[in-house]
Amino acid sequence: MSGNNINSVFYAELYHPIQAGSIDGTDIHPHDNAICRALLCSSAGLYDPVGDPKAIGDPYCTVFVGRLSHFTSEDTLRKAMSKYGRVKNLRLVRDIVTGASRGYAFVEYETEREMRRAYEDAHHSIIDDHQILVDYNRQQLMPGWIPRRLGGGLGGKKESGQLRFGGRERPFRAPLRPIPFDELKRLGIPPPPEGRYMSRFQVPSPPRSKRCSIEKEENTRSRSWKHSEERTNKSSTMEKEEKHYRSSLEKEESHRKSSMEKGGRKRSFVDREESHYKRSTTEGEERSRSHKRSSTDKEESSHQRRSSKDKEKHSHHGHSKRSRRRERSSNGEDHYTDY
Repeated sequence: MSGNNINSVFYAELYHPIQAGSIDGTDIHPHDNAICRALLCSSAGLYDPVGDPKAIGDPYCTVFVGRLSHFTSEDTLRKAMSKYGRVKNLRLVRDIVTGASRGYAFVEYETEREMRRAYEDAHHSIIDDHQILVDYNRQQLMPGWIPRRLGGGLGGKKESGQLRFGGRERPFRAPLRPIPFDELKRLGIPPPPEGRYMSRFQVPSPPRSKRCSIEKEENTRSRSWKHSEERTNKSSTMEKEEKHYRSSLEKEESHRKSSMEKGGRKRSFVDREESHYKRSTTEGEERSRSHKRSSTDKEESSHQRRSSKDKEKHSHHGHSKRSRRRERSSNGEDHYTDY
């Protein structure tokens, strides 16, 4: 066997006394007298698990509680086990002669779901300073079961030399030696499940009732149907959302185009107004410039006229003066000539 199977374990699905006394489930010979006694009871049919008149209730809703304190009462046990569900029936096993508790009990719940919750959560819990063991009702649900008082059972103490394997507390270890398949088949011992070993930290599942399996199948079918319906609804909602998104995008695009067209029209109108305004302002500026030019031209012409008139006046005045001087000079000459 490979080294990967060193920490792997497996659990017994049916009870065989020789296999229960083997640490890896591959022994083919009993190693103590108690196993021989259990094998004799099994082969002779001396034990009938169904014939116990005290074993009442639904075995699929019942858990076995072991390693209890001898001082634990029914009320204390009921209060502790009620944390995991509604307790329908409780039987604390007592000695027939003394009436003292023998340290184990059977607790029946209202539903199988509550039983499974107690099976998983109540194991190794503390009641009256004792760590309890919780298992399913192997007396009625495990094929070939032989109780401890007849040399069978599970667990045990090392001091007694009668350890029993395959249960929840002491599972079988994955075999490290070759498995004698032929001998196991001859004795009716189931071989180890090669390739399907479990980890020690995994919780083995208790047997399910047919009703529970049918309900489980119905639940899985309903879940699958709901899941498919949810997927179809989800796909339809996604399609609707996609259509809505596309329509909103189309609306936004059309709105954007219309707004762009309106904006283009507004811009063209504004451009026309701006061009008209620019034209009018340029024409006004040209008019003002031409008016200024005309006024300056008028001023210049009037100024030229005035200057020409002044020159004419000045020239005329000078000419008159010269003429007067000439006249005077001529008169003087005449006067001088007269004297």
